[in-house]
Amino acid sequence: MSTETSAKCAHPAASKAIRVFQSRLSIHETRSRDGSTGQTRDDWARGITMQMRFIRALFFTLLFAGVLCVPASSFAAIGIAVSFAPPPLPIYEQPLCPGDGYIWTPGFWAWGDDFDDYYWVPGTWIYPPEVGFLWTPGYWGWGEGGFVFNVGYWGPVVGFYGGINYGFGYFGTGFEGGRWENGHFFYNRAVSNVNVTNIHNVYNTTVNVNTENHVSYNGGAGGITARPTAEQEAAAHDRHVGPVAAQTQHEQQAHSDPQQRASENHGKPAVAATAKPGEFRGEGAVAARDAGGSYNPPANRGGNAARVGNNGGRPGTPANHVRDLPPAQRMPAPNTGNAKQDKKYQQQQDKLYAQQDKERQKVAKQQEKEDQKAAKQKNDAARQQVEQRHQQQTQELQQRHQQQQMDLQQRMAAPRPGGRPTR
Repeated sequence: MSTETSAKCAHPAASKAIRVFQSRLSIHETRSRDGSTGQTRDDWARGITMQMRFIRALFFTLLFAGVLCVPASSFAAIGIAVSFAPPPLPIYEQPLCPGDGYIWTPGFWAWGDDFDDYYWVPGTWIYPPEVGFLWTPGYWGWGEGGFVFNVGYWGPVVGFYGGINYGFGYFGTGFEGGRWENGHFFYNRAVSNVNVTNIHNVYNTTVNVNTENHVSYNGGAGGITARPTAEQEAAAHDRHVGPVAAQTQHEQQAHSDPQQRASENHGKPAVAATAKPGEFRGEGAVAARDAGGSYNPPANRGGNAARVGNNGGRPGTPANHVRDLPPAQRMPAPNTGNAKQDKKYQQQQDKLYAQQDKERQKVAKQQEKEDQKAAKQKNDAARQQVEQRHQQQTQELQQRHQQQQMDLQQRMAAPRPGGRPTR
Protein backbone atom coordinates (compact mmCIF):
# COMPACT_ATOMS: atom_id res chain seq x y z
CA MET A 1 0.00 0.00 0.00
CA SER A 2 1.47 3.36 -1.00
CA THR A 3 1.70 6.23 1.47
CA GLU A 4 -0.51 8.26 -0.85
CA THR A 5 -3.30 5.70 -0.61
CA SER A 6 -2.83 5.09 3.11
CA ALA A 7 -3.15 8.77 3.95
CA LYS A 8 -6.75 8.66 2.73
CA CYS A 9 -7.82 6.16 5.40
CA ALA A 10 -10.72 7.14 7.61
CA HIS A 11 -9.05 6.30 10.91
CA PRO A 12 -7.37 9.47 12.26
CA ALA A 13 -4.46 7.59 13.86
CA ALA A 14 -3.49 5.91 10.59
CA SER A 15 -3.79 9.09 8.54
CA LYS A 16 -1.85 11.09 11.14
CA ALA A 17 0.94 8.49 11.17
CA ILE A 18 1.41 8.67 7.44
CA ARG A 19 1.33 12.47 7.40
CA VAL A 20 3.90 12.69 10.20
CA PHE A 21 6.15 10.17 8.46
CA GLN A 22 5.92 12.05 5.17
CA SER A 23 6.74 15.37 6.83
CA ARG A 24 9.70 13.86 8.71
CA LEU A 25 10.98 12.29 5.50
CA SER A 26 10.64 15.61 3.68
CA ILE A 27 12.66 17.37 6.40
CA HIS A 28 15.32 14.67 6.22
CA GLU A 29 15.65 14.95 2.45
CA THR A 30 15.86 18.77 2.60
CA ARG A 31 18.58 18.78 5.23
CA SER A 32 20.54 16.14 3.36
CA ARG A 33 20.54 18.40 0.30
CA ASP A 34 21.65 21.42 2.39
CA GLY A 35 25.23 20.20 2.50
CA SER A 36 25.26 18.79 6.03
CA THR A 37 28.30 16.81 7.12
CA GLY A 38 28.45 13.09 6.56
CA GLN A 39 28.10 12.46 10.31
CA THR A 40 24.95 14.61 10.49
CA ARG A 41 23.43 12.82 7.52
CA ASP A 42 24.15 9.47 9.17
CA ASP A 43 22.47 10.66 12.37
CA TRP A 44 19.40 11.79 10.47
CA ALA A 45 19.29 8.54 8.54
CA ARG A 46 19.36 6.62 11.81
CA GLY A 47 16.53 8.79 13.13
CA ILE A 48 14.41 8.23 10.04
CA THR A 49 15.03 4.48 10.23
CA MET A 50 13.80 4.49 13.82
CA GLN A 51 10.68 6.45 12.83
CA MET A 52 9.95 4.07 9.96
CA ARG A 53 10.24 1.11 12.32
CA PHE A 54 7.83 2.68 14.82
CA ILE A 55 5.26 3.66 12.18
CA ARG A 56 5.50 0.31 10.35
CA ALA A 57 4.95 -1.59 13.59
CA LEU A 58 2.00 0.57 14.55
CA PHE A 59 0.56 0.33 11.03
CA PHE A 60 0.34 -3.45 11.23
CA THR A 61 -0.99 -3.28 14.79
CA LEU A 62 -3.81 -1.04 13.57
CA LEU A 63 -4.42 -3.16 10.49
CA PHE A 64 -4.75 -6.51 12.19
CA ALA A 65 -6.73 -5.02 15.09
CA GLY A 66 -9.38 -4.04 12.55
CA VAL A 67 -9.01 -0.32 13.33
CA LEU A 68 -7.21 0.79 10.18
CA CYS A 69 -9.53 1.33 7.24
CA VAL A 70 -8.56 0.02 3.82
CA PRO A 71 -9.90 1.73 0.69
CA ALA A 72 -11.93 -0.41 -1.70
CA SER A 73 -9.08 -0.45 -4.19
CA SER A 74 -6.75 -1.99 -1.59
CA PHE A 75 -9.20 -4.19 0.29
CA ALA A 76 -7.52 -7.40 -0.94
CA ALA A 77 -4.84 -6.69 1.65
CA ILE A 78 -6.93 -8.51 4.26
CA GLY A 79 -9.28 -11.49 4.41
CA ILE A 80 -9.74 -14.25 1.84
CA ALA A 81 -9.41 -14.02 -1.95
CA VAL A 82 -11.52 -16.68 -3.69
CA SER A 83 -10.59 -17.65 -7.24
CA PHE A 84 -14.19 -18.18 -8.43
CA ALA A 85 -17.21 -15.90 -8.16
CA PRO A 86 -20.08 -16.29 -5.68
CA PRO A 87 -23.44 -17.61 -6.92
CA PRO A 88 -26.12 -15.25 -8.24
CA LEU A 89 -28.37 -13.65 -5.63
CA PRO A 90 -31.38 -15.88 -4.89
CA ILE A 91 -34.94 -14.68 -5.50
CA TYR A 92 -36.96 -14.30 -2.32
CA GLU A 93 -39.66 -12.24 -0.61
CA GLN A 94 -38.93 -9.77 2.16
CA PRO A 95 -40.43 -10.81 5.52
CA LEU A 96 -42.72 -8.39 7.32
CA CYS A 97 -40.90 -5.74 9.35
CA PRO A 98 -41.12 -6.88 13.00
CA GLY A 99 -41.58 -3.39 14.44
CA ASP A 100 -40.90 0.32 14.25
CA GLY A 101 -37.22 1.28 14.08
CA TYR A 102 -35.89 -1.81 12.29
CA ILE A 103 -33.91 -1.31 9.06
CA TRP A 104 -33.57 -3.92 6.34
CA THR A 105 -30.13 -5.43 5.68
CA PRO A 106 -30.01 -7.60 2.53
CA GLY A 107 -28.74 -11.15 2.36
CA PHE A 108 -25.35 -11.96 0.83
CA TRP A 109 -23.00 -14.81 0.03
CA ALA A 110 -20.14 -15.24 2.52
CA TRP A 111 -17.16 -17.59 2.29
CA GLY A 112 -16.43 -20.39 4.76
CA ASP A 113 -12.71 -21.06 4.54
CA ASP A 114 -13.09 -24.00 6.94
CA PHE A 115 -15.30 -25.87 4.45
CA ASP A 116 -14.23 -24.16 1.17
CA ASP A 117 -17.67 -23.03 0.08
CA TYR A 118 -19.90 -19.99 -0.19
CA TYR A 119 -22.83 -19.87 2.21
CA TRP A 120 -25.90 -17.63 2.25
CA VAL A 121 -26.37 -15.15 5.07
CA PRO A 122 -30.12 -14.37 5.10
CA GLY A 123 -31.36 -10.83 4.78
CA THR A 124 -32.88 -9.59 8.03
CA TRP A 125 -34.31 -6.59 9.87
CA ILE A 126 -31.84 -4.93 12.28
CA TYR A 127 -31.93 -2.14 14.85
CA PRO A 128 -29.36 0.47 13.77
CA PRO A 129 -26.61 1.33 16.27
CA GLU A 130 -27.52 5.04 16.20
CA VAL A 131 -30.43 7.25 15.20
CA GLY A 132 -29.75 8.58 11.71
CA PHE A 133 -27.53 5.65 10.67
CA LEU A 134 -28.16 3.66 7.47
CA TRP A 135 -26.66 0.38 6.28
CA THR A 136 -24.15 0.13 3.44
CA PRO A 137 -24.18 -3.55 2.37
CA GLY A 138 -20.96 -5.48 1.91
CA TYR A 139 -20.07 -6.83 -1.53
CA TRP A 140 -17.67 -9.10 -3.38
CA GLY A 141 -15.16 -7.35 -5.64
CA TRP A 142 -12.49 -8.63 -7.99
CA GLY A 143 -8.90 -7.79 -7.05
CA GLU A 144 -5.52 -9.35 -6.27
CA GLY A 145 -6.32 -12.28 -8.55
CA GLY A 146 -9.51 -13.27 -6.75
CA PHE A 147 -12.81 -12.14 -5.26
CA VAL A 148 -12.52 -10.35 -1.92
CA PHE A 149 -15.39 -9.38 0.35
CA ASN A 150 -15.75 -5.71 1.31
CA VAL A 151 -17.47 -5.59 4.71
CA GLY A 152 -20.62 -3.48 5.14
CA TYR A 153 -20.97 -0.68 7.68
CA TRP A 154 -23.40 1.70 9.42
CA GLY A 155 -23.14 5.42 8.85
CA PRO A 156 -25.13 8.60 8.20
CA VAL A 157 -24.86 8.13 4.41
CA VAL A 158 -25.09 4.99 2.27
CA GLY A 159 -21.79 4.42 0.51
CA PHE A 160 -20.65 2.23 -2.36
CA TYR A 161 -21.73 -1.41 -2.36
CA GLY A 162 -20.45 -2.51 -5.74
CA GLY A 163 -23.49 -1.50 -7.76
CA ILE A 164 -25.08 -4.78 -6.67
CA ASN A 165 -28.89 -4.93 -6.93
CA TYR A 166 -29.77 -6.55 -3.62
CA GLY A 167 -33.41 -5.46 -3.95
CA PHE A 168 -35.78 -4.09 -1.31
CA GLY A 169 -34.40 -0.57 -1.60
CA TYR A 170 -30.77 -1.48 -2.34
CA PHE A 171 -30.88 -1.25 -6.13
CA GLY A 172 -27.17 -0.64 -6.76
CA THR A 173 -26.78 2.86 -5.38
CA GLY A 174 -28.19 4.49 -2.27
CA PHE A 175 -31.20 3.18 -0.36
CA GLU A 176 -34.83 3.65 -1.42
CA GLY A 177 -36.43 1.60 1.35
CA GLY A 178 -36.79 4.43 3.86
CA ARG A 179 -35.34 7.61 5.30
CA TRP A 180 -34.74 9.38 8.60
CA GLU A 181 -36.86 12.41 9.50
CA ASN A 182 -36.60 14.25 12.83
CA GLY A 183 -35.13 11.26 14.62
CA HIS A 184 -37.69 8.75 13.27
CA PHE A 185 -37.28 6.23 10.47
CA PHE A 186 -39.95 6.40 7.76
CA TYR A 187 -40.59 3.39 5.52
CA ASN A 188 -41.25 3.51 1.77
CA ARG A 189 -44.28 1.23 1.35
CA ALA A 190 -43.49 0.78 -2.35
CA VAL A 191 -40.29 -1.05 -1.39
CA SER A 192 -40.51 -2.19 2.25
CA ASN A 193 -42.88 -4.81 3.64
CA VAL A 194 -44.43 -3.09 6.66
CA ASN A 195 -47.72 -3.42 8.50
CA VAL A 196 -49.28 0.05 8.40
CA THR A 197 -51.62 -0.92 11.22
CA ASN A 198 -48.66 -1.00 13.60
CA ILE A 199 -46.24 1.33 11.79
CA HIS A 200 -47.61 4.73 10.80
CA ASN A 201 -44.41 6.55 9.76
CA VAL A 202 -44.60 5.56 6.10
CA TYR A 203 -44.64 7.13 2.65
CA ASN A 204 -45.07 5.81 -0.88
CA THR A 205 -42.54 6.52 -3.63
CA THR A 206 -42.44 4.25 -6.67
CA VAL A 207 -38.96 3.13 -7.77
CA ASN A 208 -38.42 1.75 -11.28
CA VAL A 209 -35.57 -0.76 -11.36
CA ASN A 210 -34.41 -3.73 -13.41
CA THR A 211 -35.12 -6.83 -11.32
CA GLU A 212 -33.64 -9.27 -13.84
CA ASN A 213 -30.04 -8.75 -12.74
CA HIS A 214 -28.98 -11.10 -9.92
CA VAL A 215 -25.18 -10.78 -10.27
CA SER A 216 -23.65 -10.81 -6.78
CA TYR A 217 -20.17 -9.35 -7.40
CA ASN A 218 -18.34 -6.35 -8.84
CA GLY A 219 -15.56 -6.65 -11.42
CA GLY A 220 -14.12 -9.77 -12.98
CA ALA A 221 -15.78 -11.80 -15.75
CA GLY A 222 -19.51 -11.06 -15.83
CA GLY A 223 -19.39 -8.77 -12.79
CA ILE A 224 -21.01 -5.40 -12.25
CA THR A 225 -18.85 -2.62 -13.70
CA ALA A 226 -19.97 0.20 -11.38
CA ARG A 227 -17.33 2.38 -9.71
CA PRO A 228 -17.75 4.55 -6.61
CA THR A 229 -18.61 8.21 -6.99
CA ALA A 230 -16.83 10.94 -5.03
CA GLU A 231 -19.80 11.08 -2.65
CA GLN A 232 -19.70 7.32 -2.07
CA GLU A 233 -15.97 7.42 -1.42
CA ALA A 234 -16.57 10.21 1.10
CA ALA A 235 -19.19 8.08 2.87
CA ALA A 236 -16.63 5.31 3.39
CA HIS A 237 -14.26 7.83 4.98
CA ASP A 238 -16.95 9.45 7.13
CA ARG A 239 -17.72 8.35 10.69
CA HIS A 240 -19.15 4.84 10.65
CA VAL A 241 -19.22 1.55 12.55
CA GLY A 242 -19.11 -2.06 11.45
CA PRO A 243 -21.83 -4.70 11.72
CA VAL A 244 -23.57 -4.76 15.10
CA ALA A 245 -23.51 -7.77 17.41
CA ALA A 246 -26.84 -9.11 16.14
CA GLN A 247 -25.52 -9.13 12.57
CA THR A 248 -22.32 -10.90 13.58
CA GLN A 249 -24.24 -13.60 15.45
CA HIS A 250 -26.69 -13.91 12.55
CA GLU A 251 -23.82 -14.56 10.15
CA GLN A 252 -22.21 -17.06 12.50
CA GLN A 253 -25.48 -19.01 12.67
CA ALA A 254 -25.65 -19.13 8.86
CA HIS A 255 -22.02 -20.28 8.79
CA SER A 256 -22.82 -23.21 11.08
CA ASP A 257 -25.85 -24.39 9.04
CA PRO A 258 -24.80 -26.79 6.22
CA GLN A 259 -28.08 -26.13 4.38
CA GLN A 260 -26.97 -22.54 3.75
CA ARG A 261 -23.94 -23.67 1.74
CA ALA A 262 -24.05 -23.25 -2.03
CA SER A 263 -22.93 -26.83 -2.59
CA GLU A 264 -26.03 -27.99 -0.73
CA ASN A 265 -28.69 -25.53 -1.89
CA HIS A 266 -27.31 -24.81 -5.41
CA GLY A 267 -28.02 -21.11 -5.06
CA LYS A 268 -31.52 -21.57 -3.62
CA PRO A 269 -31.12 -21.46 0.19
CA ALA A 270 -33.81 -22.87 2.47
CA VAL A 271 -33.58 -19.71 4.58
CA ALA A 272 -33.13 -16.67 2.34
CA ALA A 273 -34.43 -14.06 4.80
CA THR A 274 -35.62 -13.73 8.39
CA ALA A 275 -37.86 -11.28 10.21
CA LYS A 276 -35.33 -10.98 13.04
CA PRO A 277 -31.64 -11.89 13.20
CA GLY A 278 -31.01 -15.52 14.10
CA GLU A 279 -34.61 -16.68 13.56
CA PHE A 280 -33.86 -19.45 11.05
CA ARG A 281 -36.97 -21.40 12.02
CA GLY A 282 -40.64 -20.51 12.30
CA GLU A 283 -42.94 -18.06 10.50
CA GLY A 284 -40.27 -15.37 10.24
CA ALA A 285 -37.97 -17.55 8.10
CA VAL A 286 -38.46 -17.15 4.34
CA ALA A 287 -37.20 -19.68 1.80
CA ALA A 288 -35.83 -18.64 -1.58
CA ARG A 289 -38.40 -18.84 -4.35
CA ASP A 290 -35.73 -19.68 -6.90
CA ALA A 291 -32.02 -19.43 -7.62
CA GLY A 292 -30.95 -16.23 -9.33
CA GLY A 293 -29.20 -18.12 -12.11
CA SER A 294 -26.98 -21.09 -12.85
CA TYR A 295 -24.02 -21.77 -10.60
CA ASN A 296 -21.10 -23.96 -11.69
CA PRO A 297 -18.29 -23.94 -9.13
CA PRO A 298 -15.00 -25.80 -9.74
CA ALA A 299 -15.19 -29.53 -9.14
CA ASN A 300 -12.51 -29.23 -6.46
CA ARG A 301 -13.30 -26.15 -4.40
CA GLY A 302 -10.44 -26.76 -1.97
CA GLY A 303 -7.40 -24.63 -2.66
CA ASN A 304 -9.41 -22.02 -4.55
CA ALA A 305 -9.15 -19.49 -1.72
CA ALA A 306 -5.92 -17.73 -0.86
CA ARG A 307 -5.38 -16.03 2.49
CA VAL A 308 -4.22 -12.46 1.98
CA GLY A 309 -4.27 -11.35 5.62
CA ASN A 310 -4.92 -12.45 9.21
CA ASN A 311 -8.63 -11.77 9.48
CA GLY A 312 -9.89 -15.26 8.70
CA GLY A 313 -12.82 -16.22 6.53
CA ARG A 314 -15.05 -13.37 7.61
CA PRO A 315 -12.82 -10.30 7.35
CA GLY A 316 -13.69 -7.21 9.30
CA THR A 317 -15.85 -8.91 11.92
CA PRO A 318 -15.65 -6.62 14.95
CA ALA A 319 -15.33 -7.69 18.58
CA ASN A 320 -18.62 -7.57 20.49
CA HIS A 321 -17.05 -7.12 23.92
CA VAL A 322 -13.77 -5.94 25.39
CA ARG A 323 -13.13 -9.50 26.55
CA ASP A 324 -13.14 -10.56 22.86
CA LEU A 325 -10.31 -8.20 21.91
CA PRO A 326 -6.88 -9.70 21.16
CA PRO A 327 -4.19 -9.09 23.80
CA ALA A 328 -2.81 -5.56 23.77
CA GLN A 329 0.29 -5.28 21.62
CA ARG A 330 3.36 -3.65 23.14
CA MET A 331 5.22 -1.27 20.85
CA PRO A 332 8.90 -1.90 19.95
CA ALA A 333 11.44 -0.91 22.58
CA PRO A 334 12.80 2.60 21.93
CA ASN A 335 16.29 2.81 20.45
CA THR A 336 17.28 6.42 19.92
CA GLY A 337 20.96 5.89 20.68
CA ASN A 338 20.52 7.79 23.97
CA ALA A 339 20.26 5.33 26.86
CA LYS A 340 18.79 7.92 29.25
CA GLN A 341 16.14 8.98 26.73
CA ASP A 342 15.32 5.34 25.90
CA LYS A 343 14.75 4.58 29.58
CA LYS A 344 12.39 7.55 29.88
CA TYR A 345 10.42 6.47 26.83
CA GLN A 346 10.24 2.87 28.09
CA GLN A 347 8.76 4.10 31.38
CA GLN A 348 6.15 6.08 29.45
CA GLN A 349 5.29 2.99 27.40
CA ASP A 350 4.92 0.84 30.53
CA LYS A 351 2.72 3.48 32.18
CA LEU A 352 0.44 3.73 29.15
CA TYR A 353 0.20 -0.05 28.85
CA ALA A 354 -0.81 -0.33 32.53
CA GLN A 355 -3.41 2.43 32.19
CA GLN A 356 -4.96 0.84 29.11
CA ASP A 357 -5.01 -2.61 30.70
CA LYS A 358 -6.76 -1.17 33.75
CA GLU A 359 -9.38 0.50 31.54
CA ARG A 360 -9.92 -2.73 29.60
CA GLN A 361 -10.59 -4.66 32.79
CA LYS A 362 -12.96 -2.00 34.11
CA VAL A 363 -15.03 -1.83 30.91
CA ALA A 364 -15.06 -5.63 30.51
CA LYS A 365 -16.38 -6.03 34.06
CA GLN A 366 -19.10 -3.44 33.49
CA GLN A 367 -20.15 -5.05 30.20
CA GLU A 368 -20.41 -8.45 31.89
CA LYS A 369 -22.70 -7.00 34.59
CA GLU A 370 -24.92 -5.37 31.96
CA ASP A 371 -25.05 -8.62 29.94
CA GLN A 372 -26.18 -10.55 33.03
CA LYS A 373 -28.87 -7.96 33.75
CA ALA A 374 -30.06 -7.96 30.12
CA ALA A 375 -30.21 -11.77 30.07
CA LYS A 376 -32.87 -11.66 32.77
CA GLN A 377 -35.11 -9.42 30.68
CA LYS A 378 -37.71 -10.78 28.28
CA ASN A 379 -37.36 -7.84 25.89
CA ASP A 380 -35.40 -8.98 22.81
CA ALA A 381 -35.06 -5.44 21.48
CA ALA A 382 -33.60 -4.20 24.78
CA ARG A 383 -31.05 -7.04 24.85
CA GLN A 384 -30.07 -6.32 21.25
CA GLN A 385 -29.57 -2.64 22.05
CA VAL A 386 -27.27 -3.60 24.95
CA GLU A 387 -25.21 -5.79 22.61
CA GLN A 388 -25.00 -3.02 20.02
CA ARG A 389 -23.91 -0.51 22.65
CA HIS A 390 -21.22 -2.89 23.90
CA GLN A 391 -19.89 -3.46 20.41
CA GLN A 392 -19.66 0.26 19.68
CA GLN A 393 -18.12 0.88 23.12
CA THR A 394 -15.51 -1.80 22.41
CA GLN A 395 -14.61 -0.33 19.02
CA GLU A 396 -14.27 3.16 20.49
CA LEU A 397 -12.01 1.91 23.29
CA GLN A 398 -9.84 0.05 20.82
CA GLN A 399 -9.49 3.10 18.58
CA ARG A 400 -8.77 5.39 21.55
CA HIS A 401 -5.99 3.11 22.77
CA GLN A 402 -4.47 2.96 19.29
CA GLN A 403 -4.52 6.78 19.10
CA GLN A 404 -2.79 7.02 22.49
CA GLN A 405 -0.08 4.64 21.29
CA MET A 406 0.32 6.65 18.12
CA ASP A 407 0.71 9.91 20.05
CA LEU A 408 3.37 8.37 22.27
CA GLN A 409 5.29 6.94 19.31
CA GLN A 410 5.27 10.30 17.57
CA ARG A 411 6.80 11.96 20.64
CA MET A 412 9.44 9.25 20.75
CA ALA A 413 10.26 9.58 17.06
CA ALA A 414 10.33 13.38 16.96
CA PRO A 415 13.80 15.03 16.72
CA ARG A 416 14.90 17.35 19.52
CA PRO A 417 14.22 21.09 19.21
CA GLY A 418 16.92 22.85 17.27
CA GLY A 419 16.80 20.48 14.31
CA ARG A 420 19.31 17.89 15.57
CA PRO A 421 18.54 14.25 16.21
CA THR A 422 19.37 12.82 19.62
CA ARG A 423 22.70 10.99 19.88
